[in-house]
Amino acid sequence: MASIACSTQFLLNPSRFSSPVRVSPNLVQLKTRFSVTSRAEFFPVPEYRLSTASVGLSGTSLGLFGGSQLLRRKFSGDFTTKAAADDADGYEIEVSDGLSKPSKSFGEKFPVLVTGFFFFTWYFLNVIFNILNKKVYNYFPYPYFVSVVHLLVGVVYCLFSWAFGLPKRAPIDKEQLALLTPVAFCHALGHVMSNVSFAAVAVSFTHTIKALEPFFSAAASQFVLGHQIPLSLWLSLAPVVFGVSMASLTELSFNWTGFVSAMISNIAFTYRSIYSKKAMTGMDSTNVYAYISIIALLVCIPPALFIEGPQLMQHGFADAIAKVGLQKLLSDLFWIGMFYHLYNQVAANTLERVAPLTHAVGNVLKRVFVIGFSIIVFGNRISTQTGIGTVIAIAGVAIYSLIKANMEEQKRKAAQDPA
Repeated sequence: MASIACSTQFLLNPSRFSSPVRVSPNLVQLKTRFSVTSRAEFFPVPEYRLSTASVGLSGTSLGLFGGSQLLRRKFSGDFTTKAAADDADGYEIEVSDGLSKPSKSFGEKFPVLVTGFFFFTWYFLNVIFNILNKKVYNYFPYPYFVSVVHLLVGVVYCLFSWAFGLPKRAPIDKEQLALLTPVAFCHALGHVMSNVSFAAVAVSFTHTIKALEPFFSAAASQFVLGHQIPLSLWLSLAPVVFGVSMASLTELSFNWTGFVSAMISNIAFTYRSIYSKKAMTGMDSTNVYAYISIIALLVCIPPALFIEGPQLMQHGFADAIAKVGLQKLLSDLFWIGMFYHLYNQVAANTLERVAPLTHAVGNVLKRVFVIGFSIIVFGNRISTQTGIGTVIAIAGVAIYSLIKANMEEQKRKAAQDPA
């Protein structure tokens, strides 16, 4: 394929116009590089007279104003020219019959495949994180310190990403910082309490309890924010409460530390959602999550040092090193931190791509995946009653999520309807 460098220059004859012509200097001469996919020849031809002409090429437009202008063109045959140079936005330009248009990216051509890949990556990273996290707690039961490691690895990852411009760091001011701080505090509290529960009981049981999060969300909306919750939503939460209660009564790994910690986590994440709605900063999800991680890390360090610091210095690190060795301890802590950050980041990116209904179904399926894989990997013995209760709770969450997503969709359509 031949590559032709061409320069197009428009020469304006003042005598041809009835009024002055104003042309922006940077628009007078347009230069680009083409790859020609079929032969094209240009010849002087009869005139096409336009009262006003606007010519667009490679993201740059040339405007001619003030009278009639002459536009000459002729083609030796039908042709299609594909621009090899990037336009101003980095797109490939396809020019067909004189009209330019950006070619579609892979994501635009196959959106279902791309979204499916995002969901698969989200689930995969989440399952790996939960499995590795629990394995670490089996020989290093210090959830406050491990929570700090999760956030620390994520913050270092964000700083390196910003340093290389992937993505470019969004500036933050005092007002935005004030909006994100309550979100980050609730994120930190919910994260630490989740890890306390993971360390105390089976992963499957913690996720069963965390299925109650929609109940706390509805209660906060009704009694804290003053939003009226429809009866259908409250009724859909009944099987969630019943299923979690049923599973808890016969859970073999049950203890109050794990149960109460998971409940506090539910409350913290509920308030995180409330504050998140008020903290619309205009930043993309990657930058928002990076700032939240930095603030949450600063919140988590003091309690970790105060609660677990003395134990870690006396025997915590020594015991873990004696069991698995220093290299494995450091490697495990690094990877669980990396998987924690990546699954949360991919989750945020995934949920930006889909409608509320798909979001709701995705969250429910994610919990099913985590519970199922944790039972298989760790060989956790569960009673029949616990299994039935877990299924009932997950089914209730699915019903609640579908109803709520449909309500949000109706609100969105009503807001867009001019009537």
